[in-house]
Amino acid sequence: MTSEPSFNPPCGPVTGWRDGDVIRATGIPYANAARFQPPSPAPDWTSELSATSPSPACPQAPVPFLDDVLGTRYGELPGIEDCQNLSITMPADLIPDEKLPVMVWIHGGSYTTGSGDLAIFDPVRLVAENRVIVVSVTYRLGLFGFLATPGGRPGNLGLLDQLEAFRWVQRNIAAFGGDPGRVTAFGQSAGGDAIAHLMATPEAPTLFQRAIIQSAPLGITRGRAKMNHAMGIAAESVIEQTPAMDVVALEEQVTQVAKKFGMLAAMPFGTQYGHRPLPAESDIEAAWDRTAPAIEVLIGHTSEEARLFLPRSPHLMRLAGVPVVGPHAVRAIDWVVTETVYGRATRRFARRHAKAGGKAHRYLLTWHAPGNIFGAAHTVDLPLLLGTRKTWDGVGLIDGARWEDVDMTGRSVRALWAGFARGDDLGEAGAVDDALRYRRA
Repeated sequence: MTSEPSFNPPCGPVTGWRDGDVIRATGIPYANAARFQPPSPAPDWTSELSATSPSPACPQAPVPFLDDVLGTRYGELPGIEDCQNLSITMPADLIPDEKLPVMVWIHGGSYTTGSGDLAIFDPVRLVAENRVIVVSVTYRLGLFGFLATPGGRPGNLGLLDQLEAFRWVQRNIAAFGGDPGRVTAFGQSAGGDAIAHLMATPEAPTLFQRAIIQSAPLGITRGRAKMNHAMGIAAESVIEQTPAMDVVALEEQVTQVAKKFGMLAAMPFGTQYGHRPLPAESDIEAAWDRTAPAIEVLIGHTSEEARLFLPRSPHLMRLAGVPVVGPHAVRAIDWVVTETVYGRATRRFARRHAKAGGKAHRYLLTWHAPGNIFGAAHTVDLPLLLGTRKTWDGVGLIDGARWEDVDMTGRSVRALWAGFARGDDLGEAGAVDDALRYRRA
């Protein structure tokens, strides 16, 4: 019987486990925090840490719609507030003193749902095919992590958690075969938005050298102060002693308060300017410009982001069913929403980054399952990058596609992401089949 892989990072000894083509070390604590308090680094330990259980999720409400579309299961991971853990996935055939590129995954979910170790985010294919190390981060969400209140409760606690995770990686990843000088932050949706905002912190270039920002809703991150203030008043009744699931239940009421703020309410929780570690809203561009020369960026989105939400709207579904004009009308609405929330702001971010002396490429992902109502919707990049056949085969989002085809396109997308993380030059422009095209900003 093979002995379990063990590691000796500065934080303390860690035992992982072999899982086919990869080695995993899961559920490692990187920070602690009392409720509504900023995190502090997890204290070092001296006895062996058995890193063999997945990181628990932050307590959250079920989203049946997403479970249907993405094949997730509510309660797949236990939910506890003490959720600041990370998991490391590395190739099984690590050579002593090897220094591999590190990719730190920040999951999405509108800052209210998701968890680093959900099965759909399993980095096993990315790691095994490309010899990279992936660190999956779990952080505080919703009322626990992303809402300041007028009474002085801090905002951006989940963002501060993420910073602690990146600091942990800088200090410890070499012991797992990772190169702390080649760290790429990558994240989708709220995860991409979080990474973009971490780039505004002066410390960012010491924590990661590259960033892959996937489908970040950058078009709705400004002008949120009034909405967040109203939400904060509604959330003031939560105290340190309120049971965690009661806090989660109140999130729904707090979200209702946001409804009158139009498109911004599509993601009511999120980063808040003027709260640590972010500058005031008026200073965000200058903060980004300062770190731009030190961080290379690959940023983009899918061509039909808004189609994910089509089946949730009975009105749009009726419209889609109108002969001849219906599908055209739905395409037009999708284009407007995709442009407003993702497209324009993504292009602007890339141009500003390049103008400030940074390197930036932007991509557009057009891949979709044949005949699928979701088309190239928000989250369609996930099955190409993460998870396995077991997690994705037959799931609503890609229903109609043969898994072999999904995986073949995915293999090329994963190679592109990993090549960027390695430091390969992407050149002026390029493409992955008919699935994705990219160009220098």
